[in-house]
Amino acid sequence: MAVARETAPERAAAWLVPVVRGALALVPAAVITFSQDHSPALGLTVFGAWAVVAGVVAGALAARLVADRTARWAAVGNGIITAAAGLIALALRDTASNGVGAFTFTVAVWAALTGIIELLAGLRLRDRSTAARDWIAAGALTALLALVFVLLPLDPVTAVGLLGAYLVVLGVLLLIGGFSMKWAAAEPVEAGGAASGTEPS
Repeated sequence: MAVARETAPERAAAWLVPVVRGALALVPAAVITFSQDHSPALGLTVFGAWAVVAGVVAGALAARLVADRTARWAAVGNGIITAAAGLIALALRDTASNGVGAFTFTVAVWAALTGIIELLAGLRLRDRSTAARDWIAAGALTALLALVFVLLPLDPVTAVGLLGAYLVVLGVLLLIGGFSMKWAAAEPVEAGGAASGTEPS
């Protein structure tokens, strides 16, 4: 049985999800980059605010625009986890435990959960989705952030700086992937592929 692929209209809608995610990731990256304060409190505040907004917006967009069921539920699940992690981070910034340990633990748990989900979803979708390689790359990058936060002894400046660097790379990666999807969707399908209901190889 032939593997179902995304249609051009579905790709044209779905490209907004990574582009919005990428644009949102660059905002906290800029805040961290241009801030002289790299304290855990700043890290929790910036990560928390970004995670709440990005989780809600990206999850809602994915639920509406992503056609593939696996991709849709993985994106929605990651949106929920991200928003929840953001709320936890914002709560921790006002407590006595808002040291580097609270910051690295919150980010590490979030990155491990969302990175693994995105990586596995990308691997599962690699034969039927044009966005699979971007899911795999973003998931691997996020999982790597979790490993770094867990395995390396990080001081506050390094930990917050690493989060900023991660968000820059993620944002650029998602923007490139999203616009690539848009341009691919705009390409005309060959007559033979259109007639058979498949994309040309």
